[in-house]
Amino acid sequence: MRLFVAVIPPAGVLDELAAEVRELKQLPGADGLGWTERAGWHFTLAFLGDVPEEIRPELRERLTRAAHRTAPFRLALRGGGRFGDRALWAGADGELDVIRRLAERAEAAARKAGLAMDDHRRYTPHLTLARSRAATVDLRPYVEALAGFASEPWTVGDLALVHSRLPRSGVPGERPRYEEVERRPLGGAG
Repeated sequence: MRLFVAVIPPAGVLDELAAEVRELKQLPGADGLGWTERAGWHFTLAFLGDVPEEIRPELRERLTRAAHRTAPFRLALRGGGRFGDRALWAGADGELDVIRRLAERAEAAARKAGLAMDDHRRYTPHLTLARSRAATVDLRPYVEALAGFASEPWTVGDLALVHSRLPRSGVPGERPRYEEVERRPLGGAG
């Protein structure tokens, strides 16, 4: 099962972001981007890849511990950025040191459960909005348009384990589907 660990914003925050994305889609060149569907909006903390069945119980236990060691924290969506001209994303504001620590704990939990993890890089909290379908799309106007965007803050109270189902139809532009497997409450949250 292909899994990742994520923070999923609440519905009201996703509504705010959806309104902003509708405006972004009016910009010139927007049809050259593959827009991520609302159901796929999340902050990936750790991508785990294919997790064998025999590792999943240990992974769940270690993720429970990682969540328990992290107190609920405040977060908001703010601004945006890009990874070259490949991906456009919404940024985060609030207790960024805590979400970074939670990402490190999720990665460590996976490693201790027996998963081979990629080399550690400093975590940049971001929520992917679109990917370029062609190398010629300039994402700078989209980043500029996102500069003034800020959602209402919310309290992150859990982390989610999410199943990523890869497309199988062969239809160009089809995106993975995400299915939440379970949530783990953060320390003091429930």
